[in-house]
Amino acid sequence: MAVNLKGRSFLTLMDFTTEEIRYLLDLSRDLKAKKRAGIHNEVLKGKNVVLLFEKTSTRTRCSFELACLEEGAHVTFLDSKSSQMGKKESLEDTARVLGRFYDGIEYRGYDQKVVEDLAKYSGVPVWNGLTDVDHPTQILADMLTMEEHIAKPLNKCKVVFCGDIRNNMSYAWMYGCAKMGMDFVAYGPDVLAAEMDKETIAKVEKVAKETGATITVSSDVSAVKGADVIYTDVWASMGEEDQIPERVKLLTPFKVTKELMDSTGNPDCLFLHCLPSFHDFETDMAKQQKELGYDIREVTDEVFRSRNSKVFDEAENRMHTIKAVIVATMG
Repeated sequence: MAVNLKGRSFLTLMDFTTEEIRYLLDLSRDLKAKKRAGIHNEVLKGKNVVLLFEKTSTRTRCSFELACLEEGAHVTFLDSKSSQMGKKESLEDTARVLGRFYDGIEYRGYDQKVVEDLAKYSGVPVWNGLTDVDHPTQILADMLTMEEHIAKPLNKCKVVFCGDIRNNMSYAWMYGCAKMGMDFVAYGPDVLAAEMDKETIAKVEKVAKETGATITVSSDVSAVKGADVIYTDVWASMGEEDQIPERVKLLTPFKVTKELMDSTGNPDCLFLHCLPSFHDFETDMAKQQKELGYDIREVTDEVFRSRNSKVFDEAENRMHTIKAVIVATMG
């Protein structure tokens, strides 16, 4: 059956079928090959896109801007200081105005309801560049990276997310694995497992039953055995410094180390990370916390720079998969 996503918003992978996600991955691969061959079809020529950023970004902003520009679209960037959304103008009013100006809207921020309301009121495709509970464009990039480096189909792969299993990347991976029939393990502290959203897990497990996926939450290191991918994310972001002592104590046992990678029993297990990463002490935040006696590295430098690490291939693939989402929904 032909897949047609034109006019659709991209808010969460839970809104898409396995076949539709497969289509986006195949399109990503095709667009990546064309870019490397110097081919740009400019299928978005004459289109206008606005990027709304309440959270800062490197990869997401650059990926959306380049994806649009390379295919002919014009881009407007608005951060929280440049927009009246939610301050002097309601979200609904802002969405209705932007929908009159633009052919597509990207949002990166906090509340998932914001991106949902933008889609509800704007009348144009809206793309989720990250919220506190989801990061669907990142998962597409991760899956494309897996297909480039693992010689078996996604539905035969096992992904283990280590650390703060309540965060948006852990949930996003649950959605992706459930939809694509993959095995997913959230490997982290029991106290955090108890805080995971039970309604969300129930929805994911329902999808998993239909696709053959498995969803496991565990604090036992044996759960990583057989993993094809070990994944993690930072323990604390800027603005969360007050939580660092507690987080370091809680999450250090789940740091990605060579020993953890070896525990998978798979010498070719990939290490992936959405970035940015604290893997050494070359950032201001890591240095400051080290001076205070806290090692905030969620992964060791040894693993981050190892042959198993494909984090920069993964970062590049953000651009190709984001381009695929834009082209498919707005082209």
